[in-house]
Amino acid sequence: MLSSISKAVFEKELKDSFSVDYLDKKFESVACRLIYHRMILVQFGKGNLLVDDLSFPISDNQLLLIAKGQIYQFQTGTYITGYEISFGDCFWERAPASASNCKAVLFNNASVNQQLPLNGEDYKELSLLFGMLYTEYLKTDFSNKLDALAAYLKIIMIKVANVNASLARGYDSFENQLYGQFLELISQQYKKSHEVADYARQLGISARKLTELSKRCSGHGAKELINGQLIAEAKRALQFSSQPVKEIAFMLNFSTPEQFSHFFKKNSQVSPQDFRTQFVNIGM
Repeated sequence: MLSSISKAVFEKELKDSFSVDYLDKKFESVACRLIYHRMILVQFGKGNLLVDDLSFPISDNQLLLIAKGQIYQFQTGTYITGYEISFGDCFWERAPASASNCKAVLFNNASVNQQLPLNGEDYKELSLLFGMLYTEYLKTDFSNKLDALAAYLKIIMIKVANVNASLARGYDSFENQLYGQFLELISQQYKKSHEVADYARQLGISARKLTELSKRCSGHGAKELINGQLIAEAKRALQFSSQPVKEIAFMLNFSTPEQFSHFFKKNSQVSPQDFRTQFVNIGM
């Protein structure tokens, strides 16, 4: 999808960095660069969603997660009914700290969790919560309205994180718990630790075991998950800050800027500076 980046548009700024909408529409194929995180609960849907360079078929009863900084577009004619939540990091800070790990697990490396299928019970529960949040959002402003909305969002995020964890099928609950702990460790330590062995040691298992567990739970190897977190953070820094590439490299604990540039290009097929230039030119 890099070829269509130059045609992407910015999404509009939101009042209070938060919005909830009810969708019942057909989409045109317009690429959009997100400045807010987005959750789309699909009741009925058909068509395709493109996020960065990946395509996801739209179907009934699923949840779509798109992180700030990603570029997405719906294929022309894609139809969706359901709810859409958009929120910024500054709005999320209103949510109690106990939910922070849920957001990190779901959105810090969003490509792993871009599309979550929902069973009937999970969809029914989430639809009720999204509907309650939407109703609250439409009410006339009152003194603690934003705090109330953030509380609803916290509950939704916790429920979605639980759904995400339960989707790992075919392995026992102990491994499920280990995988969840691994994702939390990545979200907390990716800047200082890039090696599978470091995380495996903390979990009390071998690096090989952690890699096998990760592949069973997500279809991605442990190293791939760590690298995905690093690339996601690097892209955010290149897009949303003016930090020199050298500073970003050291922030992410690479030994030299050259090592970081080689890593970034290997995983993104473009150099850090070229990636930043592409986004600077969006909309020009």
